[in-house]
Amino acid sequence: MSSIPDFSDSEMWIINSTLTERYGTPRDIQLAESELRLDKGSTQLVPCPTVYWEDGDCHFIVCKTGDRRYRCQFFYRLHQMYGTGVEEYDDLSECVVSLLQVQADHHAREHAGQDAN
Repeated sequence: MSSIPDFSDSEMWIINSTLTERYGTPRDIQLAESELRLDKGSTQLVPCPTVYWEDGDCHFIVCKTGDRRYRCQFFYRLHQMYGTGVEEYDDLSECVVSLLQVQADHHAREHAGQDAN
């Protein structure tokens, strides 16, 4: 059993507010659990509370790895997983905003040639 606390009401409010601001409407957010290796020197997997949502064919996760510690990524398929370049955040707002911005930039690059047609 993990000693990492679940997302608090205030953390969920931050996520919901940020997503509503980004998309213009609330997102269907699901709570899950991910097993992560928190220590690079260990093979032990630790269960971490996770928030999941989708936008079109893109999937997003934010994992809580400790008190005020978060990791995030987005993916399209299992072989198309992306992060923000920051291993761990200590500010949830920064984590979610960075994740959304990196995904928007990625989407714009991937579709730059297609939109001109």
